[in-house]
Amino acid sequence: MTDTTQSARSGEIWILGAGGRIGSAVTANLAAQGLKPVLVGRESGGDRLRKAAADLGSRVVIANGVDGIAAEITRQRPAVVFNGIGNYTETATVIARACMPGGHYLDLAADLTAVPRLLDLDQEAQQAGSTLVTGAGFGVLATEAVVIKLCEDRPAPAAVRVDALASVSLSAGVVGSAFASSMIDMFATGGRRYTDGRLVAARLGAGLQNLTLPDGQQAKSAGAPSAELLAAHRASNAPSVTVTTGMAPTSLVVRTVAPLAGKLLSIEPLRRFTVSQLAKAKMKETPAPRRYSWGHAVVTWPDGTRREGWLRADDGMAYTASVAATVAARLARGEGRPGAHTPGALFGAGVAEQAGGQILLPHETRPAQGGSVID
Repeated sequence: MTDTTQSARSGEIWILGAGGRIGSAVTANLAAQGLKPVLVGRESGGDRLRKAAADLGSRVVIANGVDGIAAEITRQRPAVVFNGIGNYTETATVIARACMPGGHYLDLAADLTAVPRLLDLDQEAQQAGSTLVTGAGFGVLATEAVVIKLCEDRPAPAAVRVDALASVSLSAGVVGSAFASSMIDMFATGGRRYTDGRLVAARLGAGLQNLTLPDGQQAKSAGAPSAELLAAHRASNAPSVTVTTGMAPTSLVVRTVAPLAGKLLSIEPLRRFTVSQLAKAKMKETPAPRRYSWGHAVVTWPDGTRREGWLRADDGMAYTASVAATVAARLARGEGRPGAHTPGALFGAGVAEQAGGQILLPHETRPAQGGSVID
């Protein structure tokens, strides 16, 4: 990015969805860095946002709906826009395009619909001098960073498996439409994996793992259509890539009925109804199930060499806010490059540690003479 591009902007970082849990946490992270992000939200929450902005010495932008937000971005030209309103399949490309030319964008998308759509804007963003970042949270970066680290200065591996094991505390309240949509879409999409370099269908809940974590605790995960898969494939160029996540169904009953549920939920009227009902469901305040969140990767090369690594972070939601704030601040300082990226692809594995994660690389096995593998 050039100084000319940056000086043509307002220099502001906008937080869309600033009144939500993630938006307020990203705001707090940026404020701790001495920045004064602009809080963007609906009129219904305007008074609360104005009070929060006054405490920061910042300001508020009131905009209702995606089109209203996009119009304000086009008119006021902020330097960086963080999209924390969710529903990224519908909102990401609209808002990202409003940031162009010259403005920069990031979101928390972690699914195999929204993330590829945003990455498909790469050439458009390059021509516009804008940097677009998707997957700027625990989802995507926690495993992507480990794969990048394991594959540094090595040829393309034969196979990669990543496991995303977030540990998140829940606040009392309703599920909300963003989380409800992501859960329903997971069933409607079904599992995915890379085989011979091609993205192919797999059974939702396949590849069930019961992993022993570096701190001695255990966590279950299973296959799901998450964007960690795409990021791991791009980071490694491995022809075979699989992913499991703690968000996927791990019980035998749910995994058995998942294919039928997926077919039913792919019917759009039924999907919308189910999302609306789930969004209104109430959640109890629940502590995080484990002390740490973990990203995990196992990389295997054609000669049998096998490397394993972990990323350790605190509460998955808190780490997500820290990642988003770290990326937003770096974009505001002009440290990105034009195009559309995942955070690790843009800034390297170090951005995961800058946000408060710790990468652990404890294991490597090499083939013994004759082709077997020894520790």
